Amino acid sequence: MESSGTNLSLIHLEVAIQIEDLGETAIPDLPWQDWLQTWLRHLQPPPSPIGTYEVSLRLTSDRQIQQLNAQYRAKNVPTDVLAFATLEATAPVALEMLETQPLYLGDIVISLETAATQATEQQHSLQQELAWLAAHGFLHLLGWDHPDEDQLEQMLVEQRRLLQTVGVVT
Repeated sequence: MESSGTNLSLIHLEVAIQIEDLGETAIPDLPWQDWLQTWLRHLQPPPSPIGTYEVSLRLTSDRQIQQLNAQYRAKNVPTDVLAFATLEATAPVALEMLETQPLYLGDIVISLETAATQATEQQHSLQQELAWLAAHGFLHLLGWDHPDEDQLEQMLVEQRRLLQTVGVVT
């Protein structure tokens, strides 16, 4: 199956997972790589000349995500997920890098503390909440946004589809 010149059967996604500032917090062992790989194949990603993509996923505390939220969004409060898409950046990239390096999609940062609170409030598992937040961040990396209610609803529908593709039902 061809999409945007990229053979989706050959797509490879490298996920760098960082865990910081969580102290004694139990970190669930989740199939992040499989989820993101499946979602990338489901969505139509921008073409990568070498068919390889990269994403950074950081699980962190409310304190750390609040610092990032204050620094980059001028909101000095914790949040559940932040996404920093590199495809939106205007900095030029050397052609030879594009031809030899994975296409870096960006960073997803999730507060494990807020995710746990939201899972309890929504009466579903932490796994389901983390998958929901990762899908939301991943959509942002691929250019999705929700500046109004209509686009938010479209994004939420796509998040549900992504969770269904990996067997995490909402």
